[in-house]
Amino acid sequence: MHIGRLTAVPALDRPDLLAAPVAAALAALDGKIDASDVGVAEIDPAMADTAAFCEEYDVAPGESANCVVVAGRRDGQTRLAACMVLATTRADVNGLVKRELDVRKASFAPMDQAVELTGMEYGGITPIGLPADWPVYVDAAVAAAQRVVIGSGIRRSKLTLPGAALASLPGAAVLASLGR
Repeated sequence: MHIGRLTAVPALDRPDLLAAPVAAALAALDGKIDASDVGVAEIDPAMADTAAFCEEYDVAPGESANCVVVAGRRDGQTRLAACMVLATTRADVNGLVKRELDVRKASFAPMDQAVELTGMEYGGITPIGLPADWPVYVDAAVAAAQRVVIGSGIRRSKLTLPGAALASLPGAAVLASLGR
């Protein structure tokens, strides 16, 4: 599997390049999504942030999808969700996401909270392996992408997979215009 200057191998062949929750989720999803079509590539962790990654590895921003963790409160309870949008867009947090979460205000979850609750590294958070009760909102452009690059749960690698695989994750909902 090649994308840009990345060469990926089947992700389940390299669990050392995956955060523990990601490896466990991929193993559990095998058969529900084609795990053999999910690749992992080792990268320089200093280049994990989207702009630096795309430039360093010659991956177009339209082939890279970001996972942002969003939080909102309702009736004294925090509601969390993951949003997958192409790197060329930004998640409509205070419009569409706020309505989907049914909260008065939504914002990016604090970094320490996102890291603690996901068991993943900041800058590598991915929708695969998130807590089961979190919805995963996938922008329609991400779902339609032939292949995208996303986080692996750690900063020293990236996953590559068809956008349709993200749309088929448990708890996933494809939303038109999530990315703006």
